[in-house]
Amino acid sequence: MPWLEVLDQDIYYVTAGSGRPLVFLHGMSSCGEAWWQQFEHFAKDYQVIAYDSVNHGHSSNSPRAEDEPDRTDELEAVLAALNIERPILAGNSMGGATILRWSARHPGEAAALVISGMGVAAPGTSAQREVKPLDQETLFLPIGASLTDRLRAERPRMYERYLRIRSTATRLEYMRHPRPRNPKTIKETEEIHDRLGEISSPMLVIIGSLDGLVPNAQRLHQAVSHSSYVEIEDAPHNVYWEAAEEWNQAVASFLAGVR
Repeated sequence: MPWLEVLDQDIYYVTAGSGRPLVFLHGMSSCGEAWWQQFEHFAKDYQVIAYDSVNHGHSSNSPRAEDEPDRTDELEAVLAALNIERPILAGNSMGGATILRWSARHPGEAAALVISGMGVAAPGTSAQREVKPLDQETLFLPIGASLTDRLRAERPRMYERYLRIRSTATRLEYMRHPRPRNPKTIKETEEIHDRLGEISSPMLVIIGSLDGLVPNAQRLHQAVSHSSYVEIEDAPHNVYWEAAEEWNQAVASFLAGVR
């Protein structure tokens, strides 16, 4: 099991394959192992890497009395620790937001960017979400609208797998004791719309048609004029999980044109 010591945190990651590095970033309350369907598809052509962000998965918890670490700083540190330059970065939800902030800091340094289940809020509106403390009885974290009732009915094992892999002791501890948002994260998120024009790396914006963030994804696509846009019909927020075949095909097609 590979681990990295970065920014005073113990970060767990998984990797497979060889070639150009393709780094996957998970969403809020998810984990790196959630990308297993992408690992199966892309490991034949790329070195695929996914890590558990602090307070998620098998990585360590940040101190309760401090602000939550900035995830863009974390991404920079992970890439440096793994000696990765010119990565392909793919992230869903929170992972996509992290990639956007990273690309604003490093406008042309990624070989390609895949922003999944995410976009940008309208200027002047807040995209911040308050995390309310979880009760002591809950062991499997609720999914909300991340997956559909159709998946639960037709493929219950796939639905249950997602419940299990994300509900780790690390994440439960954080959800019962949420840390304050990092002011740096908040500031960069509020400023991201004004920085999008600086991003020159190839970008794919991909989202499920059932995702409530479709307007934000469309806004991102419009703001980054060279970006591509794919909307997968009848897919939810966690489009990469529930509609993995369609997601993988769309991303592979996009990456085929990346030099």
